[in-house]
Amino acid sequence: MDSTPGLFELRSPDPWDARQVQALAVLRSDPLSLMAPDWAAALAPQENTLLSLGKMLSKEYDAGTRFLPPPTRVLRALGTPLANVRVLIVGQDPYPTPGHSVGLAFAVDGATRPLPRSLNNIFKELQSDLGIAPSPHGDLSAWANQGVLLLNRVLTVAPGAAGSHRRRGWETVTESVISALAARNQPLVSVLWGKDAQRLAPLLAGTAVIESAHPSPLSASRGFFGSKPFSRINELLRTQGSAEIDWALPLI
Repeated sequence: MDSTPGLFELRSPDPWDARQVQALAVLRSDPLSLMAPDWAAALAPQENTLLSLGKMLSKEYDAGTRFLPPPTRVLRALGTPLANVRVLIVGQDPYPTPGHSVGLAFAVDGATRPLPRSLNNIFKELQSDLGIAPSPHGDLSAWANQGVLLLNRVLTVAPGAAGSHRRRGWETVTESVISALAARNQPLVSVLWGKDAQRLAPLLAGTAVIESAHPSPLSASRGFFGSKPFSRINELLRTQGSAEIDWALPLI
C-alpha cells in the first residue's frame, strides 16, 4: 500500500467529520475493502462477523455515542499486508481516552501528551534493552512500516469505558488474524504481554513466541522490566533469516 494519507492515516487524532461517517458506512457494508488485499482474502471467512461489528458500531453512532479509534482507523493495523508482517505484538483493547487510540496497539498520535503509562514503560524497557532513549512521542508507525503488527485483541472501545467492546465478536476476528500469520511459512516472532495475550499461544504453536508480564504499571515490575523483548525479537528474526527491526523512532 502506498504512503499517501488515506483511510489509514489522519492528520488529527479524532475528527468525526464527513470522512469518518463515510468510513463508518464502509465498516458496515464492505469492511474487507479497508484492509490490504491479502488480509481481505485471509479474513473472508470472518466477513459476516465484521459486518455485524460494523452494524454494532453504526448503532452506537446513531444513538449519539462515539467509539475509539475513529472509523478510519479501526482496521488500520491490517493496512500493512499480511505478507509483510514479521513481528506480532498483541495488545488488549484500544486506549479509552478520547484522542489516544489510533488503531495500532500501544501507539498514540504523535501530538499526544502525556504518553500512556504502558507506552512509557515500553520505552523504558527499550532503553534498558537496546540503549535507545525514550521517544518523546508515541507514534509507532515506523515500527508498523517495518512489518510489526501492533494488534489489539479487541479493535474498538467506548470512550472512558475500558473493555466495553469485549465479547462482541472482535476476538473471533483477531484470532483469525493470528492463525493466518502462524499458517504462513515466513519469518514471525510473536510477543504476548500479559495473561490475556498469552491465552493466544496455542494459535501460534510451532512459531517463535516471547511471553512476559504486561507493561501496565500494575504488572510491569513483575516480569516485564528486564525481559529484553526487543533484542530477543531481533535475535529470533536473525535465526529465521530475516532483517532486524530498527526500534528507534524518528523525531516528528
